[in-house]
Amino acid sequence: MSNQQKQQTVYRLPKQVGYRSIQTHTEPIPEPTKHEVLIKIKALSLNYRDFAIANGTYPFPVKPDVVPLSDCAGEIIDAGSAVDTVRKGDKVVVSFDPTNQYGPQKNWHHGHGGPIDGFLREYAVVPATAVVKIPEESKLGWPQLASLVCTGVTTWNALFGPVSVKPGQVVLVQGTGGVSMTALILCKAFGCSVIVTSSSDDKLQFVQEKYGADHVINYRTTPAWGKEALKLTNGEGVDAIIENGGAGTIEQSLEALKMGGLIAIIGFLAKPDVMPDVALGALSKGAIVRGITVGAKQYLEELVTFVCARGLEIPVDKVFRFDQVQEAYAHLESGSHVGKVCIEL
Repeated sequence: MSNQQKQQTVYRLPKQVGYRSIQTHTEPIPEPTKHEVLIKIKALSLNYRDFAIANGTYPFPVKPDVVPLSDCAGEIIDAGSAVDTVRKGDKVVVSFDPTNQYGPQKNWHHGHGGPIDGFLREYAVVPATAVVKIPEESKLGWPQLASLVCTGVTTWNALFGPVSVKPGQVVLVQGTGGVSMTALILCKAFGCSVIVTSSSDDKLQFVQEKYGADHVINYRTTPAWGKEALKLTNGEGVDAIIENGGAGTIEQSLEALKMGGLIAIIGFLAKPDVMPDVALGALSKGAIVRGITVGAKQYLEELVTFVCARGLEIPVDKVFRFDQVQEAYAHLESGSHVGKVCIEL
């Protein structure tokens, strides 16, 4: 490479005062050591976590001047001498936490885009053990592949982790963001029925027509949507809930839940006026309440295999250019998306 070719554009967050403070830098392209690979990043996907990190509301460690974004898909352009699992030209995605190969999350010290640098840049070096190869026959585009990393693994962990849903069961998903729409796609492919909640009738109509949601509930016009979910299931309740609201919605989730059902707590978007008695509610339903902390590389491998084998289309709402980072964050902030917000290089 010439000296100019050895440089890349890198975005960094100097202070957690909002995404508009993200700045561009010109930095050297790193070289892989013996057990590493160099990736040309092709696409990135944004998560609510990235927005929270930028504005300082993320409740876990963030390194100073971090390179944002945890989710990338790319092509291997160089590999260390000891790497034999992948090779130059392979399409890959990189696991959220390169130290977590299997089992539950050990800590919050190694997630990309927070405690360690992420992928809002043109090239990145990572351990070869952190990448998952995409099958050559896969027809998924780069933005869809990037969307598998955090959103996809979080959803897979929630649905098929230590406590798994089963074909024929009913799953309720809150909202129409990336996790909920990915859950809808995975559940339908697995033979589950899906109820989607949203405050927008237009979004609800869209997800029924495009993605095959079995039932929809507008929680704005039906505040007691837990009771409505019971009606839709003939009084039995739903088997599993993708809980994105957190404290502000879990009371209705417990109302909607079947005896012995699962609530997978993923988000913390809604705040209650009065905190409900979650312990009593969970006890009364014999509920399993799991906090979902993304997931290990093992789950990413399983997800890639399932999605590629079934030819599933991961829902992507809008794709921005690499020079439209502010616009991508703004679109995520607007809440108008149905599915993932991505950046393609």
